[in-house]
Amino acid sequence: MADSAAPGEDRPFDWPKLRAFGMDAPWRWLRAALADLRAAPAASLFYGAVLALMGFLLTRYYEGAVGLAFTTGFLLVGPFLVIGLYDASRRRERGEAPRLAPTLVAWRANAPAIGFYALILTLTLAVWIRVSVVVVALFFPDGVPSAAEFLGAPDAWAFVIAYAGAGGGLALLVFATSAVSLPMLLDRQNMDVISAMIVSFNVLRRNFAPMMLWAAMIVALTILGFASWYLGLVVTLPLVGHGAWHAYREAVEPA
Repeated sequence: MADSAAPGEDRPFDWPKLRAFGMDAPWRWLRAALADLRAAPAASLFYGAVLALMGFLLTRYYEGAVGLAFTTGFLLVGPFLVIGLYDASRRRERGEAPRLAPTLVAWRANAPAIGFYALILTLTLAVWIRVSVVVVALFFPDGVPSAAEFLGAPDAWAFVIAYAGAGGGLALLVFATSAVSLPMLLDRQNMDVISAMIVSFNVLRRNFAPMMLWAAMIVALTILGFASWYLGLVVTLPLVGHGAWHAYREAVEPA
């Protein structure tokens, strides 16, 4: 049917069409991410090394409850920090050489929207730091205990449940609204933040089980990176970033 809107009139927003996928999809994204890392090792490992160093410095400079908040809050701002990896995957998909330099300014493709989303994630991290400090203070008024002291604390499991509940709820909200939104903002320069967040939420709603598997894989890869004295983050974070691009590509039909 022909478009009957006259020149200058507002046209109805054309929402992206979404696809359904199965439980095998996250594994497919991870394999594609590994292929991207092998094809662009310089760019991928650069981001991994920078983010690993950032995580190390933040958690060493800020100790106690705030340091714990930064460690667990790493996942909240992660979607923005790896935007260069989305661009590397996009360039490889187009048949271009995924060089490092262009990925450093990838945000310019949709600077207002990407910048606004970065602000949202930063404010979310600030909220989480406050919530984290309060939860820790409620259970451990004298500060974060050592591992031995924590295991012997009578309220250890209650703290784990309360902390995981507070952090998990916020993390789920961030994941629901960012799973495909930032790759979409990079790929579609006319897309606004709110629309991208709604699309991302609908992707989760339509493919809840596989998307939650993907979220669990992201958490597992990040924990693995931290557990290896931050060195593993050099590889695991690029896999998460590249994988997020492939998740977007499979979940949302091309414009």
